[in-house]
Amino acid sequence: MKFFSFVCAVLLAFQVQAQIKLPSIFGDHMVLQQKQDNPVWGRAKPNEKITVEINGQCHTTIADTKGAWRVLLKPIPAGGPYKMYIQGDHSKFFFEDVLVGEVWICSGQSNMQWSLRNTNSGELAIATSNYPKIRLISVPQVGTSMPQDDFNGAWEAASPETTPDFSAIGYFFGQRLHHALDVPIGLIDNAWGGSAAEAWVNRDVLESDKNYSALMSSWKKLEQTYNYEEELKKWNASMEEWKAGNREEAMPRKPGNLLTGNHRPANIYNGVLHPTIGYGIKGVIWYQGEANTGRSYQYRDLFPLMIQNWRNEWKQGDFPFYYVQLADFMAESDQPEESGWAELREAQTMTKDKLSNVGEAVIIDLGEGRDIHPRNKQTVADRLVRIALARDYHKNIIYEGPRYKSMEVKGDKILLTFDSVGQGLYSFDIREPQGFAIAGADKKFVWAEGKIISNNQMEISSESVKNPVAVRYAWANNPKCNMYNRDGLPMTPFRTDSWEGVTYGKVDR
Repeated sequence: MKFFSFVCAVLLAFQVQAQIKLPSIFGDHMVLQQKQDNPVWGRAKPNEKITVEINGQCHTTIADTKGAWRVLLKPIPAGGPYKMYIQGDHSKFFFEDVLVGEVWICSGQSNMQWSLRNTNSGELAIATSNYPKIRLISVPQVGTSMPQDDFNGAWEAASPETTPDFSAIGYFFGQRLHHALDVPIGLIDNAWGGSAAEAWVNRDVLESDKNYSALMSSWKKLEQTYNYEEELKKWNASMEEWKAGNREEAMPRKPGNLLTGNHRPANIYNGVLHPTIGYGIKGVIWYQGEANTGRSYQYRDLFPLMIQNWRNEWKQGDFPFYYVQLADFMAESDQPEESGWAELREAQTMTKDKLSNVGEAVIIDLGEGRDIHPRNKQTVADRLVRIALARDYHKNIIYEGPRYKSMEVKGDKILLTFDSVGQGLYSFDIREPQGFAIAGADKKFVWAEGKIISNNQMEISSESVKNPVAVRYAWANNPKCNMYNRDGLPMTPFRTDSWEGVTYGKVDR
């Protein structure tokens, strides 16, 4: 009888304890953002009194009729470790080893998801990754039409045991910040390989914007008719035929469920992003776009829309959002070409002029023609962290390469002027600038000769174009180009014309 009573008491205590719950973004070893207020939220019994204490602060609130509660912590000095105490009417617990420093979200598709173990010299990076004040948390890939309030994850200190499968770009970015700032760093990895930008946006936002009517209509039709079980049956039948045959053809690929996948609008927003929205952050680093290259013109508006949607829902102002422009990829072309990848890069660059507090890391020199996942993630992270160090942490450092500013036709030549030239324009490896094409009114581009005539100007010409009207640079899937500033940062690909490209008018999935 005594034992039975003891068990009942333990179960009752557990039930009471379980009434207070915080999402997994809060926990032992977490990092809170310094120099700003930080929300803390969770669930409890309806109308239960909740108290949160940390570093001498004490905040009390009452859960609403559905049990939701929220408090706002005042800024806490960088450092730690601190303890955070959470108390309800009948229970109290705490999170230990809480640090305060800089918190960044590492987001996008596979190139941001790409693990440290699979990078150049990954084994060396892992072996030297013992950083107790760099904390990591990863959000699982859950695609759903229903907003989620929590995820299965926990904060961990960076070490050779915890870093191998973490985002390589995220880790290298955080490591550089930690060295430069000497404060704790929190990194939230929520990247999902192959994801489309529309999957990261609140569905209500997409449905209320007429620019996405065709996209949303196509998805609604699919959602009404799609049967994943039938797709699996077809795949199983194909597998049986493949097994019975001579197997010269590639094995049929098992289909993914489109309704829970990473392209359906709002799927990732609901399943991955939503549980973290509101957590105190400094900013976001982002590497995505490959999945949208078939609709690059649409990306001109979709990408800024996504960023603004995040900012609106985070309610933390226009926090920094720094992204990676697509790398060079696929076969090189002998002649100037039209390119959906070039148009996507252009859309990314345009975002700098549409939104405040955004930045672009150009990596047109770091790609691998036969692999969409270049292994040099260290340099990618370095170019991202340059932006953050210069713009957010006031380090005197060059953070962007030359960018096209203006053009002037002078006879049979076009004079180009550039911004962000740093110590001046520079052609890498060989003296002759490469990657320029020129065209007349017929819109037929030919390779052009380039000449650096000052720190920030170039002349572009071709003997075969007597009356030029437009210039393009690095305008291809995988361009041969060699222009930098003398600070080692590549020129941003560009075109001076606005002629309709190969993805113009493509708005459906």
